[in-house]
Amino acid sequence: MYEPIRTKSVHTMAGASDFPHRSREEELDIQLAGHLAALLAVTDELRALAPSDDLDAAAARLADQVARLRGGQAPVRSVVSPVSEPHLAALHERAHALAGRALVVAASRADTAAAILAAERMDAHAEALGPRQVAAG
Repeated sequence: MYEPIRTKSVHTMAGASDFPHRSREEELDIQLAGHLAALLAVTDELRALAPSDDLDAAAARLADQVARLRGGQAPVRSVVSPVSEPHLAALHERAHALAGRALVVAASRADTAAAILAAERMDAHAEALGPRQVAAG
């Protein structure tokens, strides 16, 4: 009684089967690399404001982790000019928040090395803020 449908539905996405899909692990790798790269950028800013061996070591470790997650591609680094002291506290707060995000993603993908690094950076930035409370976010 009814004629069978011979064409694709208008609701079917064109080329949907041709689209390369990433696995959950690949998506988490991309997300973690992004968080760590953002943390690296803030760490570089902090290094320009208040150079220290701890920040230098952290930047090197962060760069290594980002490169590992991006298949050996080194992260882009920029030279930052020093700015005012109040900006320093804001950078530590931002770095603490970024390290927290990286820790969550690293834990969800069971990346122990990245999780340890993120937790260490959270502690270091919380300590740098001193008695001042770290903003929840």
